[in-house]
Amino acid sequence: MKRTWVLQTCVGLLAVALALPSAAAAQAPSPGSVATGGKLYDKWWTAVPGVKEPVGDHPLWALQTTNKRKGLDTWRCKECHGWDYKGKDGVYGSGSHKTGFPGVMAAQARSADQLKAILKGSTNPKHDFSSALDETALTNLVAFLKHGLVDLAPVIDAKAKMPVKADAARGKQLALICTACHGADGTKLNFGKPEEPEYVGTIAADNPWEFQHKVRVGQPGSDPPMPAGVELGWSLQDVLDITAYSRTLPVK
Repeated sequence: MKRTWVLQTCVGLLAVALALPSAAAAQAPSPGSVATGGKLYDKWWTAVPGVKEPVGDHPLWALQTTNKRKGLDTWRCKECHGWDYKGKDGVYGSGSHKTGFPGVMAAQARSADQLKAILKGSTNPKHDFSSALDETALTNLVAFLKHGLVDLAPVIDAKAKMPVKADAARGKQLALICTACHGADGTKLNFGKPEEPEYVGTIAADNPWEFQHKVRVGQPGSDPPMPAGVELGWSLQDVLDITAYSRTLPVK
């Protein structure tokens, strides 16, 4: 009798467990939230309608002297923490973008509440973004930091600036959705200057870390909105294949 009761109890608990979503699944943000957060990481004042441009240099910028950029660039998360999300331990560990600031990969180990508190200045009042970004924006940025970061070191050869293993032919097929705005050869939109053009192929060849970020989450402030790979269901390998293909396009 006792064994029967125990068995029935276990079966009942198992049924309840299967019927309810796991805690991780219940807390997982939508792909749209991750994509929006990624655009905030890129250039937050263009990613959210109505947000004012920051003025002057970021309050923490004075802690470094190696990166000579001024003004708006100093407010971009990517300028301190890198397109590879590793800060001083990644691609921005040297060169003109060097700041000495740490990366954000460790954010994945923190809770969403902890990350939001940091963005509100809990660890350093000069890192408080709550006066510029509302709760929704901060939640989206946390979603990207918690769920949208990827370790690119194993998949991108830093010296060659190219994916370690990728299929350009497959990337060409995936990138068909991109041709409506960028053109068949990627030169329809110029991100640079007339005398110094910058196209899809330029970025893919010069900065695959930036390229993968924008393919995964989109371009902030673009009109029409750039499709985000995370919302299209693209895997990191899909993005790498697109990167390999885009490297075959004109760079100037």
